[in-house]
This record gives sequence, structure tokens and C-alpha cells, in this order.
Amino acid sequence: MNLVDVLEQAGLTGRGGAAFSTATKVRAAREHGATLIVNACDGEIGAVKDAFVVQRHLPELVRGATLVAGARVRYAAHRGSATEARLRAAGLDVLAAPARYVSSEETSLISLAQGGLARPMTKRAPFVLGGSDSAGRRIDPTVVLNAETLWRVAQVVDRGVDGPGWFRGHGLPDEPGPRLVGVGGAVSLPGVVSTAAGATLAAILEAAGADPGRIGPVIVGGLGGIVLRPEEAATVTWSRAGLAPYGGSPGPGVVHVLDPDSCPVDALASWFDHAAGESAGQCGPCMFGLPAIAADWHELAEGRGAVRRGQAGAARERLARRAASVTGRGACRFPDGVAGLATSALRALSDHLDDHAHGACAVGQTPRSSHDHAFAH
Repeated sequence: MNLVDVLEQAGLTGRGGAAFSTATKVRAAREHGATLIVNACDGEIGAVKDAFVVQRHLPELVRGATLVAGARVRYAAHRGSATEARLRAAGLDVLAAPARYVSSEETSLISLAQGGLARPMTKRAPFVLGGSDSAGRRIDPTVVLNAETLWRVAQVVDRGVDGPGWFRGHGLPDEPGPRLVGVGGAVSLPGVVSTAAGATLAAILEAAGADPGRIGPVIVGGLGGIVLRPEEAATVTWSRAGLAPYGGSPGPGVVHVLDPDSCPVDALASWFDHAAGESAGQCGPCMFGLPAIAADWHELAEGRGAVRRGQAGAARERLARRAASVTGRGACRFPDGVAGLATSALRALSDHLDDHAHGACAVGQTPRSSHDHAFAH
């Protein structure tokens, strides 16, 4: 049985966030002689899975990449990271990307690999087919797969005929296979948790050392994710179906627990500031929309502007409209994700925002510098 058939039987989907069929991408890559870029950048806030795979499972990662593309493989990592150093020490062909969120986006890595800047490109068609960018520059066929995805490829294949069955023995029928989740924030054992779709988020948090009786709101999916209230995080299932009612999905496999003794509204202000600073500087939604979202959130957090004039509802509605206005208009999905996080935060933190509108915070104000750990990769 060939590799594509094995992956199709296993039902492996990408572990980088999009959950697209790996078999479909591998089939297209082979048909068009595409070069493979292994994305080991850990570009999302709190992402640690790529570093974990490179540190603990590098031989299997290399085997998975070789199975997919033979010798046509490059390994992308953030410049100056421990992951880059490990890949270079192993004698691998390393593509060093700037340590920025948008630089580790799929099309940014393709652009960088072909002599351009590490900035997102608008896709007329999947670049696995080849083609050109918006400036007419030729793009050779290239496919990007996440490090965990390729480790899973090797796991399935190396189990022989039992591989697909082993893989489907974990998770749910429509979301099969083991998967990694990076958990950080207010937990005593931050790091990587091995789990599968269908587990409870509470079990994942407990594995990372969270106190079930004392957690703050939980951010699932990083800058492109959602915010859950503590009582929601205590009951939700880690799956597409479980997170969909809140507008989320397992996504890139990152979870951040906010400190129950600190102000979550203030914490989110730091996240939106970070998002605004990560713009590639080439699309309006990133250049102008994300800083505006951050400014709107600060107005709510600090009780300025319309909030001070007793128009907190109008200020929230403006932020909601702003989030809707940037969605679907960028070269990549970064502004869409941040807009979704803002919309989710308006819902999940509505009680806290009410407190801020009245000039007080139920859990007190915490200096923003105390949240800087959220942005360590």
C-alpha cells in the first residue's frame, strides 16, 4: 500500500491548526514534485509542540519528512531559537525565519524559501501546484507540513499494516489520532500534554498542573482562538464539535490559563497589543485594523472615551463591528483570527467588562508586565 493510501486510511489531518487532510496534501505534493517545508517555528503565542518534537523525536520527524518528499525537504525554525540550533546540529537544511507570528505562516515560509520576504502571499491556487505571487514572481511547487504532522506520518507507517488502526484507536471517528497540546499560563507544569480529540479540556489542564477549583478564563488556540469562562473550560470537550458552540476548534493545539487573581481584561489588552505589533505591514486589516482593535480594547479596559461617557455598550458594539470589518480581507488569516479572539473575549469577559465600565475590577488591576510570560516561545 502506498503512503497516500495509508494516510487516508489513518485519517491524519494537519496538526498545525487548519486540520486539512494530510493524504490530500501529500498526494498533490507527489504529483507536482513539490519541495516540502517542515514548519517547526512554534509561531503562535504559547506554542511549544514543534520544539518538543524536534527535541524528543527528531529521527522520526526526519523519517516522516523523507517519506513524504525524499530529499526535497527544508526545515523552518525561528532564527536564533533552540529549535534552529538542534536542526542545524543534525546537519539538516534549515530555513531560518524571523521570530515573528506572520513569518511562520505557510505562504510566508514559501516566500522566504524562494528568495522573498517572510510575508504572507495571496494564493490564487495552492502553492503545492506552483504558480506565481501577486507580483508575478514564479513560485515553485511547495508544500508546508507541521512538525507534529510529519512525526505522526512516521508513527503510522512504522507500525506497518496496523498503523492506520493504531492511529484511529485514539480520538474520535471524525478526529482520529493522538495529538499534542501546549499548555501555559497559570499552571504548575507548563509544557506539552499528549491527548486526543474527545478528552475534556479539564483533564488536559489538570495534566499541566492546573488547580481545578482555581482557574481563570482560558484562551484556547492562541491569537486566533477563543476565550472560555472558567465554568465553560471545566466542562467543554476538546474537539471540533465540543468547541464549535464557542466559535473555536482544537486549532494549533495551544491553551493558556489566565491567572484567577489577575484581571483578565488587562491580560487580553497585552495580547491585542502583541497582535497589533505582529503586522507584516502589507495589508490594511493588519496595518490599521489590528491596532484599532487593540485601542478599542484598551478603551474598555481603562474606562476611557465612550466608556467614561457612560456609553460602554456603544464601545463594545464598535469593537464588534471593527472585528467583523477586518475578517476575510487580508492576505492571510491572521487578522481573522485576532478578530475572532476579540469577539470571543467580548462574550466571555462581559461581566469583567461591566466592572471596568463602572471603574472597578473584581479581581484587581495587575501591571501588564506580569503577563509578558505569555509571549515567550
